[in-house]
Amino acid sequence: MGSKSAQKAARVSGRRQKRSTSIRSKVKTDIAKAEKLISGGEMEAAQEAVTTAVRVLDKAAGKKKLHANNASRRKSRLLKKLNKAKAQPKSKTEPEKAA
Repeated sequence: MGSKSAQKAARVSGRRQKRSTSIRSKVKTDIAKAEKLISGGEMEAAQEAVTTAVRVLDKAAGKKKLHANNASRRKSRLLKKLNKAKAQPKSKTEPEKAA
């Protein structure tokens, strides 16, 4: 079964893995929520969701659960989507009639 120190290292590794998994899962969930709101066109709610997702990404990177560059890349992509959606003109619900 290995030495005592190897057994302890395995237990510690298991605990860390559970903690990391829950944090990474939260990151993915928050990003997915934000992307869904962006694609749905709900800009106010999307802005709040993006802010939350960015905060969670920063925390995960600070705790070394995600690599800093990975968190940065995800934030950049998310903000890019939000800004692109904000810049697009709102589609009209009624088509214009030709004269």
